[in-house]
Amino acid sequence: MRLGVQVREALPGDMESLVALCLAARREAAVGAQLCTDDADRLRDQLGALLAVRGGRVLVALLDDEPAGLLLARVVGPGPFTDLVSLDIEAIYVLPAARRRGLGHALLVGATTVADEAGATEMYSSPLPGARGMQRFLARLGFAPAASHRVVTTSALQRKLTHEAGHAGAPGSVRRSGPRGLEDLIARRRQARAARQPLVEEPSTPARASGADQGRASITMQVSRAVQSGRPSSSSTTTW
Repeated sequence: MRLGVQVREALPGDMESLVALCLAARREAAVGAQLCTDDADRLRDQLGALLAVRGGRVLVALLDDEPAGLLLARVVGPGPFTDLVSLDIEAIYVLPAARRRGLGHALLVGATTVADEAGATEMYSSPLPGARGMQRFLARLGFAPAASHRVVTTSALQRKLTHEAGHAGAPGSVRRSGPRGLEDLIARRRQARAARQPLVEEPSTPARASGADQGRASITMQVSRAVQSGRPSSSSTTTW
């Protein structure tokens, strides 16, 4: 760690500095709204909640005893579906004036210490889209792509679910939940498929002859008439 650089767990007295760092990160980011709120009071509540929740970790980087960077993380796991414990780095930020002084490396060194103490075998980070500098920094330190994420606004998902639910039932009907509602849905779908099936001709209706069969029948009739009348068949080939 370079001279004048220090990383430690955040203390209650660091709250105002942490809020200021988050607001600075928001102003710098092209998609600041996805990073954090611009309301200082809400930021205090959210940072306080992260510090209070089980597994929440906040590290602050000091440059010459002045807060100049932060790292927000959570210890995740074990859970109902996995015994794996990991450290999820939600945010890492260093003030522009304090960069290239080793604060980012120092914050990640502190994060590895937190991970070791928690028994976390893996560390995840999700830099914001467009944060190319941070992505290059993490890639250089060995962070590799793990999975793709998809995002949707709550209101958009609610509209989509409502639309899908409306199409699943008949117009004006009230959908019922449970096994009976599922049976009704299956029955309606079967009726819809049956309505789209082509009608089957009655057994007493003669089957329509194919085009080839009709052609052969026409030629046969012409030859038969030609034989009876003594004239050449119109289907015969004539050379002029």
